[in-house]
Amino acid sequence: MPEPSPGSSDVAVRTQGLGKRYEIYDRPHHRLLRQFWPGARRLGREFWALRGVDFEIRRGETVGIIGRNGSGKSTLLQLICGTLRASEGVVEINGRVAALLELGAGFNPEFTGVENVILNASILGLTRQEIDARLDDILAFADIGDFAWQPVKHYSSGMFLRLAFAVAAHVDADILVIDEALAVGDVLFTQKCMRFLRRFRENGTLLFVSHDVALVTGLCDRAIWLERGEMRMNGDVKSVTHAYMEHVYAGQQAVAPVDAGTARRQQAASQSFGVDIRRELLLHSNLRNDLEVPAFDPLAEGFGTGGARITHVGFYTEDGRPLAWVVGGEPVMFEVRYAAEQDIDGAIIGFMVKDRVGQVLFGENTFLTYQDAPCRLAAGEVGTARFWFRMPYLPVGDYVVTVSVTEGSQENHILHHWMHEALVFRCHASHMVFGLMGVPMAAIEMTVAPPEPTDA
Repeated sequence: MPEPSPGSSDVAVRTQGLGKRYEIYDRPHHRLLRQFWPGARRLGREFWALRGVDFEIRRGETVGIIGRNGSGKSTLLQLICGTLRASEGVVEINGRVAALLELGAGFNPEFTGVENVILNASILGLTRQEIDARLDDILAFADIGDFAWQPVKHYSSGMFLRLAFAVAAHVDADILVIDEALAVGDVLFTQKCMRFLRRFRENGTLLFVSHDVALVTGLCDRAIWLERGEMRMNGDVKSVTHAYMEHVYAGQQAVAPVDAGTARRQQAASQSFGVDIRRELLLHSNLRNDLEVPAFDPLAEGFGTGGARITHVGFYTEDGRPLAWVVGGEPVMFEVRYAAEQDIDGAIIGFMVKDRVGQVLFGENTFLTYQDAPCRLAAGEVGTARFWFRMPYLPVGDYVVTVSVTEGSQENHILHHWMHEALVFRCHASHMVFGLMGVPMAAIEMTVAPPEPTDA
């Protein structure tokens, strides 16, 4: 593991010209020849898994590292943790590092779980007295029962994760490095881990690798995008993840930033919306869920092939009157208008409502409703998609609506226009005290029963 640098710098991690090179050989015996015959150098070729990476991460920052498979993410983390030696450049670390890299890394398969806890905690700098004092807490966090006393070679991937994360969570690390480890955990343990990470990021430095862009957006302050071993972008998480998503789609189809400035109704009239039993109380109190919705911005950032463009997005009453102010718990209609720049065979319109940090709260698209009767447009025609629903209750804060026009199916489609922030709205008041969103309650009931008779 890299040695902590002296001083009290507010920089937790710094890299300068960091690179990792491998020698690639077509045949195994070429590697052997290289050891004894200098002229055999030409039999190998260089492969740079990482090169020219420069960045600083300050204490207390949470930084997501994104990129496709093979982009160098895991290599970068291993260089930071010291499990790989750099071919060029330097890594400067200020603080104790705990890491969750590939599952099972650092575990001796013949040792029991408890023995591996002691080994890993010792490597991370804890004394035996400190380990003994924390062992019960570590095992309680891992919650693997009697398996803690069995050799880890019998563990499932989920049990590996539980034990490794439990150790990392109890060694007082200054810097926590996680490489896609949470992808294998069960939902309850993953939620426990996320609660820990959100507490840890209040004071610690977190480096987080994930293919889940929404998770990176929701957890991180900044993001670093790696592409083919080079740092493609380093900046605020929203800008980097937006650019990365555009790049991913561009690899599948021809897309470019969309210039929005050039920019069957469902039978719902008889649809009945249930009414929240607390509606009158909430509507006539300071807890009314008031959502202020500014006008649609046709110049909002987006990308796509340009085969269609979104021309308007807005909230409306059930009968079609525009709304600049939406009340949570009340029925609304959400409308998306778009224009076809080319013939489109089966348009799909979708939207997602996200919170301030990019977590998707809810959304929908038209595919299932129209899969047996695809909506076809000729070039020059315009289309409208409308969604009727009861607006969920939202906590106080800022929210965005992402909208898209695609063609094909949910699994295989062409993305014509994606708008990251077609609408940005704010919730000014709410009765919610926990959770990401609330749903209207058709009924709430409490009953009281007399105690059951007991035998004399």
